[in-house]
Amino acid sequence: MSKTPIRDVKEAPPGLALFDLDNTLLAGDSDYAWGQFLVEIGVVDARAYEAANERFYRQYQQGELDIHEFAAFAFRPLVDNERDQLLRWRERFMEEKIRPIMLDKGRETIEEHRQRGDQIVIISATNSFITRPIAQAFGVDHLLATEPEERDGRWTGRIAGIPCFQHGKVERLAEWLHQTGLNLDNSWFYSDSHNDIPLLEQVTHPIAVDPDDALAETARQRGWTITSFRHV
Repeated sequence: MSKTPIRDVKEAPPGLALFDLDNTLLAGDSDYAWGQFLVEIGVVDARAYEAANERFYRQYQQGELDIHEFAAFAFRPLVDNERDQLLRWRERFMEEKIRPIMLDKGRETIEEHRQRGDQIVIISATNSFITRPIAQAFGVDHLLATEPEERDGRWTGRIAGIPCFQHGKVERLAEWLHQTGLNLDNSWFYSDSHNDIPLLEQVTHPIAVDPDDALAETARQRGWTITSFRHV
Protein backbone atom coordinates (compact mmCIF):
# COMPACT_ATOMS: atom_id res chain seq x y z
CA MET A 1 0.00 0.00 0.00
CA SER A 2 1.17 3.52 -0.75
CA LYS A 3 0.94 6.75 1.16
CA THR A 4 -1.71 9.33 0.39
CA PRO A 5 -0.58 11.93 -2.17
CA ILE A 6 -1.16 15.00 0.00
CA ARG A 7 2.51 15.80 0.52
CA ASP A 8 3.18 15.53 -3.20
CA VAL A 9 0.81 18.39 -4.02
CA LYS A 10 1.42 20.84 -1.18
CA GLU A 11 2.09 23.60 -3.66
CA ALA A 12 -1.22 23.05 -5.46
CA PRO A 13 -4.05 25.46 -4.63
CA PRO A 14 -6.57 24.45 -1.95
CA GLY A 15 -9.25 22.06 -3.12
CA LEU A 16 -11.87 19.70 -1.76
CA ALA A 17 -11.23 16.67 0.47
CA LEU A 18 -14.09 14.18 0.64
CA PHE A 19 -14.12 11.35 3.16
CA ASP A 20 -16.37 8.33 3.36
CA LEU A 21 -17.10 7.46 6.97
CA ASP A 22 -17.83 3.78 7.61
CA ASN A 23 -14.77 1.53 7.36
CA THR A 24 -12.77 4.53 6.17
CA LEU A 25 -12.52 7.06 9.00
CA LEU A 26 -14.03 4.46 11.32
CA ALA A 27 -12.76 0.93 11.95
CA GLY A 28 -16.29 -0.34 11.51
CA ASP A 29 -19.73 0.56 10.17
CA SER A 30 -21.72 3.07 12.23
CA ASP A 31 -25.08 2.10 10.72
CA TYR A 32 -24.55 -1.57 11.53
CA ALA A 33 -23.15 -0.70 14.97
CA TRP A 34 -26.21 1.44 15.78
CA GLY A 35 -28.46 -1.51 15.00
CA GLN A 36 -26.39 -3.79 17.21
CA PHE A 37 -26.45 -1.16 19.96
CA LEU A 38 -30.24 -1.01 19.87
CA VAL A 39 -30.31 -4.79 20.21
CA GLU A 40 -27.93 -4.66 23.19
CA ILE A 41 -29.96 -2.09 25.12
CA GLY A 42 -33.22 -3.91 24.43
CA VAL A 43 -34.92 -1.27 22.27
CA VAL A 44 -35.76 -3.72 19.48
CA ASP A 45 -36.57 -7.40 19.23
CA ALA A 46 -33.12 -8.94 19.32
CA ARG A 47 -33.55 -12.00 17.11
CA ALA A 48 -35.56 -10.36 14.31
CA TYR A 49 -33.63 -7.09 14.27
CA GLU A 50 -30.19 -8.65 14.38
CA ALA A 51 -31.06 -11.04 11.55
CA ALA A 52 -32.33 -8.18 9.38
CA ASN A 53 -29.33 -6.00 10.25
CA GLU A 54 -26.97 -8.79 9.17
CA ARG A 55 -28.92 -9.37 5.95
CA PHE A 56 -28.86 -5.71 4.93
CA TYR A 57 -25.17 -5.39 5.78
CA ARG A 58 -24.32 -8.35 3.56
CA GLN A 59 -26.37 -6.82 0.74
CA TYR A 60 -24.44 -3.56 1.17
CA GLN A 61 -21.11 -5.37 1.00
CA GLN A 62 -22.25 -7.19 -2.15
CA GLY A 63 -23.50 -3.99 -3.81
CA GLU A 64 -27.09 -5.30 -3.82
CA LEU A 65 -28.69 -3.10 -1.13
CA ASP A 66 -32.09 -1.56 -1.83
CA ILE A 67 -31.51 1.69 0.05
CA HIS A 68 -35.22 2.48 0.43
CA GLU A 69 -36.00 -0.97 1.84
CA PHE A 70 -33.09 -0.61 4.23
CA ALA A 71 -34.22 2.88 5.29
CA ALA A 72 -37.71 1.60 6.14
CA PHE A 73 -35.99 -0.87 8.48
CA ALA A 74 -33.26 1.39 9.86
CA PHE A 75 -35.51 4.41 10.47
CA ARG A 76 -38.16 2.44 12.37
CA PRO A 77 -36.61 3.19 15.80
CA LEU A 78 -36.67 6.91 14.91
CA VAL A 79 -40.40 6.63 14.24
CA ASP A 80 -41.22 4.52 17.29
CA ASN A 81 -39.33 6.44 19.99
CA GLU A 82 -39.35 9.96 21.41
CA ARG A 83 -36.66 12.31 20.14
CA ASP A 84 -35.25 13.11 23.59
CA GLN A 85 -34.82 9.42 24.33
CA LEU A 86 -33.18 8.83 20.95
CA LEU A 87 -30.73 11.65 21.60
CA ARG A 88 -29.78 10.13 24.94
CA TRP A 89 -29.23 6.74 23.31
CA ARG A 90 -27.19 8.36 20.56
CA GLU A 91 -24.93 10.09 23.09
CA ARG A 92 -24.27 6.79 24.82
CA PHE A 93 -23.71 5.11 21.43
CA MET A 94 -21.10 7.74 20.54
CA GLU A 95 -19.16 7.18 23.74
CA GLU A 96 -19.38 3.39 23.88
CA LYS A 97 -19.29 2.34 20.23
CA ILE A 98 -18.00 5.13 17.99
CA ARG A 99 -15.19 6.98 19.75
CA PRO A 100 -13.23 3.73 20.27
CA ILE A 101 -13.22 3.05 16.50
CA MET A 102 -12.34 6.55 15.27
CA LEU A 103 -9.04 6.03 13.43
CA ASP A 104 -6.06 8.22 14.32
CA LYS A 105 -4.76 8.12 10.75
CA GLY A 106 -8.12 9.39 9.55
CA ARG A 107 -7.90 12.31 12.00
CA GLU A 108 -4.35 13.03 10.86
CA THR A 109 -5.32 13.00 7.19
CA ILE A 110 -8.21 15.38 7.83
CA GLU A 111 -5.80 17.69 9.64
CA GLU A 112 -3.30 17.56 6.78
CA HIS A 113 -6.01 18.69 4.40
CA ARG A 114 -7.12 21.37 6.82
CA GLN A 115 -3.54 22.68 7.01
CA ARG A 116 -3.48 22.77 3.19
CA GLY A 117 -6.59 24.93 3.22
CA ASP A 118 -8.81 22.29 1.59
CA GLN A 119 -12.56 22.27 2.20
CA ILE A 120 -13.36 19.06 4.07
CA VAL A 121 -16.58 17.07 3.67
CA ILE A 122 -17.72 13.75 5.10
CA ILE A 123 -20.06 12.04 2.65
CA SER A 124 -21.84 8.94 3.90
CA ALA A 125 -24.71 6.63 2.98
CA THR A 126 -25.49 6.31 6.69
CA ASN A 127 -28.25 8.63 7.84
CA SER A 128 -27.54 12.02 9.33
CA PHE A 129 -29.08 11.20 12.72
CA ILE A 130 -26.22 8.78 13.30
CA THR A 131 -23.45 10.54 11.39
CA ARG A 132 -23.81 14.21 12.36
CA PRO A 133 -22.26 13.84 15.84
CA ILE A 134 -19.54 11.62 14.33
CA ALA A 135 -18.61 14.30 11.80
CA GLN A 136 -18.52 16.82 14.64
CA ALA A 137 -16.24 14.52 16.63
CA PHE A 138 -13.84 14.52 13.67
CA GLY A 139 -14.02 18.31 13.59
CA VAL A 140 -15.74 18.35 10.18
CA ASP A 141 -18.50 20.90 9.64
CA HIS A 142 -19.75 19.74 6.25
CA LEU A 143 -21.70 16.47 6.15
CA LEU A 144 -23.59 14.94 3.24
CA ALA A 145 -25.59 11.92 4.39
CA THR A 146 -28.85 10.15 3.73
CA GLU A 147 -31.56 12.31 5.29
CA PRO A 148 -34.51 10.85 7.23
CA GLU A 149 -37.71 12.59 6.23
CA GLU A 150 -39.46 14.66 8.90
CA ARG A 151 -43.01 16.01 8.99
CA ASP A 152 -44.49 18.06 11.83
CA GLY A 153 -41.44 17.35 13.95
CA ARG A 154 -41.64 13.57 13.59
CA TRP A 155 -39.65 11.17 11.45
CA THR A 156 -41.74 9.38 8.84
CA GLY A 157 -39.51 6.35 8.22
CA ARG A 158 -38.74 7.42 4.66
CA ILE A 159 -35.76 9.08 2.97
CA ALA A 160 -35.93 12.80 2.23
CA GLY A 161 -34.63 13.58 -1.26
CA ILE A 162 -31.84 11.64 -2.93
CA PRO A 163 -30.22 8.85 -0.87
CA CYS A 164 -26.50 9.53 -0.39
CA PHE A 165 -25.61 6.10 -1.74
CA GLN A 166 -23.75 4.85 -4.82
CA HIS A 167 -24.48 7.28 -7.69
CA GLY A 168 -26.66 9.25 -5.27
CA LYS A 169 -23.45 10.48 -3.65
CA VAL A 170 -22.48 12.04 -6.97
CA GLU A 171 -25.87 13.73 -7.25
CA ARG A 172 -25.88 14.98 -3.67
CA LEU A 173 -22.36 16.33 -4.04
CA ALA A 174 -23.27 18.06 -7.30
CA GLU A 175 -26.15 19.80 -5.52
CA TRP A 176 -23.84 20.90 -2.70
CA LEU A 177 -21.18 22.16 -5.11
CA HIS A 178 -23.82 24.20 -6.93
CA GLN A 179 -25.02 25.69 -3.64
CA THR A 180 -21.52 26.54 -2.42
CA GLY A 181 -19.96 27.59 -5.72
CA LEU A 182 -17.14 25.07 -5.25
CA ASN A 183 -15.92 22.51 -7.78
CA LEU A 184 -13.93 19.30 -8.07
CA ASP A 185 -10.72 20.92 -9.30
CA ASN A 186 -7.92 19.46 -7.17
CA SER A 187 -10.22 17.12 -5.24
CA TRP A 188 -9.71 13.98 -3.16
CA PHE A 189 -12.09 11.22 -2.16
CA TYR A 190 -11.13 8.60 0.43
CA SER A 191 -13.27 5.44 0.53
CA ASP A 192 -13.12 1.74 1.32
CA SER A 193 -16.11 0.60 -0.73
CA HIS A 194 -16.86 -0.42 -4.30
CA ASN A 195 -20.24 1.27 -3.75
CA ASP A 196 -18.32 4.57 -3.99
CA ILE A 197 -16.70 3.93 -7.38
CA PRO A 198 -19.11 6.38 -9.11
CA LEU A 199 -17.81 9.24 -6.95
CA LEU A 200 -14.20 8.06 -6.96
CA GLU A 201 -14.35 8.38 -10.74
CA GLN A 202 -15.23 12.07 -10.45
CA VAL A 203 -12.34 13.38 -8.36
CA THR A 204 -8.75 14.37 -9.15
CA HIS A 205 -7.27 12.03 -6.54
CA PRO A 206 -9.32 8.85 -5.94
CA ILE A 207 -7.92 7.04 -2.91
CA ALA A 208 -8.90 3.52 -1.86
CA VAL A 209 -8.55 3.22 1.93
CA ASP A 210 -8.37 -0.34 3.28
CA PRO A 211 -10.50 -1.26 0.25
CA ASP A 212 -12.87 -4.16 -0.15
CA ASP A 213 -11.83 -6.70 -2.78
CA ALA A 214 -13.87 -5.17 -5.60
CA LEU A 215 -12.55 -1.65 -4.99
CA ALA A 216 -8.98 -2.91 -4.57
CA GLU A 217 -9.16 -4.59 -7.98
CA THR A 218 -10.61 -1.47 -9.63
CA ALA A 219 -7.97 0.72 -7.97
CA ARG A 220 -5.16 -1.51 -9.23
CA GLN A 221 -6.57 -1.55 -12.76
CA ARG A 222 -6.95 2.22 -12.89
CA GLY A 223 -3.80 3.18 -11.05
CA TRP A 224 -5.59 4.77 -8.10
CA THR A 225 -3.76 5.21 -4.81
CA ILE A 226 -4.31 2.42 -2.28
CA THR A 227 -3.57 3.22 1.34
CA SER A 228 -4.51 2.25 4.89
CA PHE A 229 -5.80 4.17 7.88
CA ARG A 230 -5.58 1.05 10.05
CA HIS A 231 -2.06 -0.21 9.35
CA VAL A 232 0.47 2.61 9.65
